[in-house]
Amino acid sequence: MTDHIGTERAPARAFLRVAGASVANHQLGLVLALDCQRVICLARGSSPEMIELQHAAEAAGLQFYLAVSTSQLAGLITAADELVVVTEGLLADPAAAAGLLEGRGPVVLVQPAETAIPQGFERIDINRGAGGVMRLPGQLAEHLHALPPDVDVVSALTRIALQSGVGTREIPATVRVGPNWRMIGSEAEAQGVEQDWLRASFGSEGGSVGGKALARMVVLALGPSLLHAGNASVVASLAVLALVLLLAASAWFGVFWLAFALLAMATIVVEAGRLLRAAERRATGMQPPAIPRADALTLLCDGALVGVMLAASPQWQGLSWLGWLFAPFMLMLMLLLVPRVVGTAAARWAGDRAILCLLLTAAAAAGMVHHAVQIMALGLAAAALLLPARAR
Repeated sequence: MTDHIGTERAPARAFLRVAGASVANHQLGLVLALDCQRVICLARGSSPEMIELQHAAEAAGLQFYLAVSTSQLAGLITAADELVVVTEGLLADPAAAAGLLEGRGPVVLVQPAETAIPQGFERIDINRGAGGVMRLPGQLAEHLHALPPDVDVVSALTRIALQSGVGTREIPATVRVGPNWRMIGSEAEAQGVEQDWLRASFGSEGGSVGGKALARMVVLALGPSLLHAGNASVVASLAVLALVLLLAASAWFGVFWLAFALLAMATIVVEAGRLLRAAERRATGMQPPAIPRADALTLLCDGALVGVMLAASPQWQGLSWLGWLFAPFMLMLMLLLVPRVVGTAAARWAGDRAILCLLLTAAAAAGMVHHAVQIMALGLAAAALLLPARAR
């Protein structure tokens, strides 16, 4: 699993990094998607990268074993086990791999040789190349005892499986496109696949408008560097908290246009942090928590938005407290309601916090925040009534 590429000083293919996580960490996501209980890593010995991988596996609830020889590997597998074999350097979409392997018994994944061999997959016969993943009965590992210690274990197990009658399944062309099923063999290949992998992690950009679209552009441009630096989503969250503190100070001193501008920036950073965290979770196979961090930060920004709107709308003489509170809270309620009941692109624009904050920045500079809030609340109410409803 951890053969070096090129020279002894070059990193093992398993530890080449894609979007901040090693290929081996990406493979942990695949293992978790297949509901495996143990991970056995075949390597020449321990290393800092291997220890990091072990900690990641154990943190995910997996048992981790390091095997330094074929005989030791075979000794860790019993006849009652079910064995999932993943080729070193394979970057595969966990959901796609699980769909191909689950509920089908022993199977060797294959693909057309004309596309597999140029990417670095092993040739099986004249027409087929290996797919990089197999699901085998544990008893086949017994055959490893009779092989030389320097044998290519994955290649040997592939031959043993095919000779034992294990069936094959071709990976569909739709799965093999883009970054969903790639063999990573060099630093250049790892860097080349990052942009496509990030786009796949973020899903379709059809629903991205305004601040969300800007956040997506920034993350696609800077995401690889941020993810390689480590804790990218944590840094984004801390940046949001810093911006909220700055905007609170600006509102305290009456500089409301600056407070709204900082809040617009904070909402964009929240969305960028959401995308970065999605990439981090996908790289390690982590499931999203019940309350994602970005959702909590969005609530914080929404609360700050209401607070700044109230601070920028002085209570006019003769205006009751209820009248003072009504417009900002109504605007916020409509901001939450419209995207849920209206299914058009216009609703996504209407619900964009960054655009709203920029409009309020201009209103604050003109000293018309209270009137602007009332007009926006009425506009969103009209949009909820006039625009086509979301499909149920």
